[in-house]
Amino acid sequence: MVGSVPQDQAVDQDEVAARRDDLVRFREVFYGCLPTRADAQFELTEALLCVDGPVRSLVDLSLAPEHRRGHGALYAGLNDGSIEVARLRRGLAGLPLPRIGERIVLAADVSPWLRPDAQTSPQRLFCHVHGRAKGTAQMIPGWPYSVVAALGSGRSSWTAVLDAVRVGPADDTTAVTAAQLREVVDRLRQAGHWFPGDPLVWIVLDSGYDVCRLAFLLADLPVVLVGRLRSDRVLARPVQPRPSGARGRPRRHGPLQIRLRTSARPSPTGAPRPRDSRSRVKRQAQCPDP
Repeated sequence: MVGSVPQDQAVDQDEVAARRDDLVRFREVFYGCLPTRADAQFELTEALLCVDGPVRSLVDLSLAPEHRRGHGALYAGLNDGSIEVARLRRGLAGLPLPRIGERIVLAADVSPWLRPDAQTSPQRLFCHVHGRAKGTAQMIPGWPYSVVAALGSGRSSWTAVLDAVRVGPADDTTAVTAAQLREVVDRLRQAGHWFPGDPLVWIVLDSGYDVCRLAFLLADLPVVLVGRLRSDRVLARPVQPRPSGARGRPRRHGPLQIRLRTSARPSPTGAPRPRDSRSRVKRQAQCPDP
């Protein structure tokens, strides 16, 4: 949620103090979102974040130094505790937000929580997963979550997650993402991160999203959608009026607006054309003036 606190003495101490203040503020925000069994849930979260290696059982978490209570308090916190999700979302929006220059850049994607062995877990879906067996795609039961995070410049192992919503079997992913992005942008505006006159918020999306529909649903927000197109995507213009007396089936698509051009021929300089890691010919998209 927030950046790490540098321990190197060579790092600017003002930056260390600012990072420490952000961490303290986030801990206060998170603790305030736990109305019941707050101490047990808070220490459980600290143990979950600070334990070395993967967590294989709840009893192991109760043995962590950060968890100062017995294993009975751990189960009581899970069974009787609660969390105010709406308050947590507002608290996350109020924390310092990473930017790229002066612009807020958000990224939205669906990340599955795989649950192949949880036969009794409700509302599981088949999640599309790559790279689990010889690089082949698989469909594994799990819970897909739509995650929205703020992006910053440079490389970092920390992610500023602002919201996460589970996608159900009857949900429309585009509609869920549109409602989620609208709520996130509204919370950022209420927290004072964006004012009229500031650069528009960029939202980065993968190729699996319907960017055109999302642009229509979010047309009233100060955002710009940046979507990645599939390599086989074809965009066509509207169908021209059909002349009178024409026979045959009417056309469904008009002239192509983006033409994919292969680069199999050698370049004028004699250098080979670039190819991707799968040895497929790269394509260039040309969009003529409307």
